[in-house]
Amino acid sequence: MVRIRLSRAGRKKHPVYRMVVMDSRAPRESKYIDYIGTYDPILKTGNINVEKAKEWLAKGAQPTERVLKILKQFGFEEQTAK
Repeated sequence: MVRIRLSRAGRKKHPVYRMVVMDSRAPRESKYIDYIGTYDPILKTGNINVEKAKEWLAKGAQPTERVLKILKQFGFEEQTAK
C-alpha cells in the first residue's frame, strides 16, 4: 500500500519532516516515490504542495493521521481524503 507519511530530517533536537509518498512497508528513512513538502513542528510552519497531495490521494494513497492534521493546517478539505 502506498502511504503519505513523514520522514525525519533536520538536526539533533530540532526535527524537520519531509512529507513523502512511499510504500508502507519501507523504513522511514528509505527512498520515497514522490516528495510533497516539508514541515517544521517546532515553528509550526512548512512548505506543502497541497495540490500534489490531492493528486496522490486521488490515486489511492493513504495519509497517516499526523499527515492529515498537517494538511488541514495548510487548507486541505477532509472530504476529498475519504
